[in-house]
Amino acid sequence: MIQLLAFYLFATLVIVSGLSTILARNPVHSVLWLILAFFNAAGLMVLVGAEFIAMLLVIVYVGAVAVLFLFVVMMLDVDFATLRAGFVQNAPLGLLIAVVLVAELLLGTGAVHSGALVLGTADAATAAPQNLSNTAAIGALLYGRYLFLFETAGIILTVAMIGAIVLTHRKRGDVRSQNISQQNARRPQDATVNLKPGVGQGVEL
Repeated sequence: MIQLLAFYLFATLVIVSGLSTILARNPVHSVLWLILAFFNAAGLMVLVGAEFIAMLLVIVYVGAVAVLFLFVVMMLDVDFATLRAGFVQNAPLGLLIAVVLVAELLLGTGAVHSGALVLGTADAATAAPQNLSNTAAIGALLYGRYLFLFETAGIILTVAMIGAIVLTHRKRGDVRSQNISQQNARRPQDATVNLKPGVGQGVEL
């Protein structure tokens, strides 16, 4: 009974938060509603026994992605009049895309219930190990069966990060470069001068 009440509570909050994310006029409020939707989605994952997915939602999406969205939106000088004008201009295209997405959802649901789609069952090679938690089972698959793919994905992400740093790094001619050896060789008496100006007198630099 408690699990059923928790499911309806989390599901209702996810739907309300998702709708509020779309309908909120303030972008900052939209990001805050999105964070609430992520938290409730994590609660749903806990109910179905996928605690690892729940922690990913909280740590990765709420702790990194959503907070990054929030800081970017807060630092941008958002012109709400321009946003409203663009919304009205692109409303027909948005409605068309929404109709296509709803049609795809209805088509997929009808295919499942009509028996046209046959879902496969996991064999012994891909079945989850027994007596293991969700996190341990995912770790056993990632570092066992899919170790090569997991390491390849890590290498690709590392190369992408290095490439982004190289592309954005450039030297500016109007900024003096830092000379570490010259700073280390500088003596204290060359850096600071102890002056005792009189009352009402300024300091000459």
